[in-house]
Amino acid sequence: MGKHGYLRMRTDREASDQIGSDLEELGAAARKLATHAIMLGSLGFGTTFLEWVASFAAIYLLVLDRTNWRTKILTGSLIPYIFFSLPSVLFNVFRGEVGKWIAFIAVILRLFFPRHFADWLEVPAALILLIVVAPSLFASTIRDSWVGVAICLVIACYLLQEHIRASGGFRNSFTQPHGISNTIGILILLVFPMWGLVIDFL
Repeated sequence: MGKHGYLRMRTDREASDQIGSDLEELGAAARKLATHAIMLGSLGFGTTFLEWVASFAAIYLLVLDRTNWRTKILTGSLIPYIFFSLPSVLFNVFRGEVGKWIAFIAVILRLFFPRHFADWLEVPAALILLIVVAPSLFASTIRDSWVGVAICLVIACYLLQEHIRASGGFRNSFTQPHGISNTIGILILLVFPMWGLVIDFL
């Protein structure tokens, strides 16, 4: 009986040691999982936040150009930028029934009541029409991939280069009247696609 009792105690000790080491490994794996989840969550939040900021910066530049502060930047290129960077919540709202009604009313006004259709409404109406009628290849596949982010980066670089050229140099783009607001707005347009591409390739 002494030999059997010794073997049973040894087996129980080995089993408890194995369970203890398994629990330690499980705890380490849980800590790793929590660390990675927090890191990815913060990166995702950062991307979403920058997406909202970039979209509103593009809309701000669009409004700025349509008011008395006329600029020399090509605001037509802001439309595809907004298309590719608009947060999914707003994009889905405008792609649904709300956007269809807005596009329908805009087309009716433009066709039958052109005098009541203000010039400043043409670009927003074009954006809504683009969102509503875009094929799913652009609205889903390209928009949700790194290609859409790369298109935003190209547009932002082009706008910055054109703005600096029109201002007569980088220093002048910060010193001219209303130049600093345009420059900051365009620099914000650059931040989102650069961050998005870094996250996509991590």
